[in-house]
Amino acid sequence: MTYPSRNFIGYADNPPHAKWPDDSRIAVNFCINYEEGGERSILEGDRQSETRISDVAVAPQIGGRDLNIEHSYEYGSRVGYWRLLKAFTERGLKATINLVGRAGEQNPIALQAMIDAGFDLHPHGWRWIDYSTIDADEERSHIAKSINQVKTLTGEPPLGYYAGLPSLDTIPLVIEAGNFIYVSDVYNDDLPYWSPDHPGLLMIPYSLDTNDSRFSRDVGGYQVADEFVTYIRDSFDQLYKEGLESPKMLTVGLHARLLGRPGRIVALHRILDYITAHDRVWICRRNDIARHWLNHHPDPRV
Repeated sequence: MTYPSRNFIGYADNPPHAKWPDDSRIAVNFCINYEEGGERSILEGDRQSETRISDVAVAPQIGGRDLNIEHSYEYGSRVGYWRLLKAFTERGLKATINLVGRAGEQNPIALQAMIDAGFDLHPHGWRWIDYSTIDADEERSHIAKSINQVKTLTGEPPLGYYAGLPSLDTIPLVIEAGNFIYVSDVYNDDLPYWSPDHPGLLMIPYSLDTNDSRFSRDVGGYQVADEFVTYIRDSFDQLYKEGLESPKMLTVGLHARLLGRPGRIVALHRILDYITAHDRVWICRRNDIARHWLNHHPDPRV
């Protein structure tokens, strides 16, 4: 199988000047992964309980429920989202919601509060599942449900899509849907780029290293808030330095069930205060980046 193609060169040593607004040296996008309630559960018709990205490290319960991991996820929806939201709104900042559709249905109150705060909606699959395990027709249906959900909530269709655990069908199905201008299921650059396989489709890289999911890893993960602060700060500092000549982009991934805990939320406050203390920084939503790139760096093939 040759699709998707691989590209080991990218921009090489000649990346485009991003031309971020206000001559910013760096664009910073915070993505809040809204997954709680969309994870695997036999109550949702799955064959097993959830095992991923939680403080609870467990083997799956096949055909049964794991109440410990269920409650770990529920903490995010009941408590964590409100802490994340406050960190941004009390500073007048906006973020992106990586929205798992079913999770949004489970807790519409927190979701609406984030929409009211000006956060954009970035579909993250209808369920928080591995899309390589279902067929194309079911995935197509999930994408359609996500589009309709965002239209209902905001009055406009979504611009981008992030499966998180995509199949080889995901991007073709996203293109088939007809309204997306970008996809985030890539991790291979510090700038957006145009898909080599699909002219006119923008790829906006996400990140798994500048991501609080590392709190959920037993080996090589964060243990305390300061470790997350240090890693994000060091990443920001390097990209900010490079931004004097070649502005870059930094994406920070957040999860309410992880960073929303009392012992970790302090990390987000410290990160936001550190970044906002610098000038020439564009803290933006994912849709803002897509629109900017489309306007200032259009695909020459289209």
